[in-house]
Amino acid sequence: MSYDLIFALGKKVLSGGQLTPDEAMQLTMIDEEDIPILLGVANKVRIQFTGNRVDTCEIVNARSGGCSEDCKFCAQSVHHDAKIDTYPLMSEEAILQAAKQAESHGAYRFCIVTAGCGMKNDPDFGRIISIIERIGRDTSLERCCSLGILGPEQVKALKAAGITRYHHNLETSKSYFANICTTHTYDERVETIRLVKAEGLEVCSGGIIGLGEGWEHRIELAFTLKDLDVDSVPINVLNPVKGTALENQPQLKPMEILQTFAIFRLILPDKILRYAGGRERALGELVPLGFLSGMNGMLIGNYLTTAGRGAAADINTIKGLGLTPIGSAR
Repeated sequence: MSYDLIFALGKKVLSGGQLTPDEAMQLTMIDEEDIPILLGVANKVRIQFTGNRVDTCEIVNARSGGCSEDCKFCAQSVHHDAKIDTYPLMSEEAILQAAKQAESHGAYRFCIVTAGCGMKNDPDFGRIISIIERIGRDTSLERCCSLGILGPEQVKALKAAGITRYHHNLETSKSYFANICTTHTYDERVETIRLVKAEGLEVCSGGIIGLGEGWEHRIELAFTLKDLDVDSVPINVLNPVKGTALENQPQLKPMEILQTFAIFRLILPDKILRYAGGRERALGELVPLGFLSGMNGMLIGNYLTTAGRGAAADINTIKGLGLTPIGSAR
């Protein structure tokens, strides 16, 4: 019976053991009626390993659109015809204002995100370093950024400026990546993560579910992230944007999404699993259940090119479940 398997594997993790890929795959095949049992076990694992604190972050889309890469899900790619705002790097004052708003909303971390493949030979990089330093002087926020593929010298410069965590999603598994992007390689993404880790910075890296991948690809991604020892794992649910290659991709069912969260928690028991984009459209009124399925981090407020529910609603969801948003607890 499915529930015997769920309890056995849950007990293994709670006792300090680690799931194997084969065991994780078994959890993808449980009876649908037993998914709530899996969610409860994942919640127990979350409580034991990470407690009831929720790591909150907010982002600013500091440079939007015009990206040379062909990621099929992305509205900012020049290969697509999505109707989004396109603009160069925002001014230092505008980004600082966004950071101060994030702090007032209760965010613990603030992440500067720029469209583009990476920062190698990018003239905006020096300005971004200056902005990161300014945010450090004028707020108490933990500083993060998401600037794409980096080289060793850029990683060193970001660390010196005060960045404590770098965001760089793998998006999906290595075996599925060519179905999603062809303009750069999976190994290039992994190399950036390795460079950041080697410099002593934390890494935030996860992906998107609902791209057309199978369960085996999600499990592969989770174990790749485990092997890389990333600190924070954002899980996005595809929000198909008109004008992108995946605009007609079918939406995942809510229980499959929650099941995915729970399996990731059992694979990564002590990591931050971050609720990220697409949750409102995909889960609707079931959004709070994500935290009862193993999630312990949240991107609050708006996303890169789509609107969220608002930071206040996100913070209220966390508090309503008896959890503590870290930023609001300072």
